Amino acid sequence: MPRRTLSLTPDQAGELTARRDRDPRPWVREQCAAMLKFAAGAAPAVARTGLLRPRDPDTVYGWLTRYERQGLAGILTAQHGGPRRRGP
Repeated sequence: MPRRTLSLTPDQAGELTARRDRDPRPWVREQCAAMLKFAAGAAPAVARTGLLRPRDPDTVYGWLTRYERQGLAGILTAQHGGPRRRGP
């Protein structure tokens, strides 16, 4: 299976860098950092050593797939955690 990579335009790289450095949400910063590392040619081992905490490679590849399909919106609008809570 070929190694997955990511090609970014300068604008995309700049937006990811800005979000990685300044976004108040830790999961956004972590996922933006992962996308930048993929674009820099990092190996899949980035999931184990290069992020906020060790992640399953399938999780990181899921982030990559979502970013490739939806762009930054895929990171910003993704549901996190379990099912949505229902109101009273």
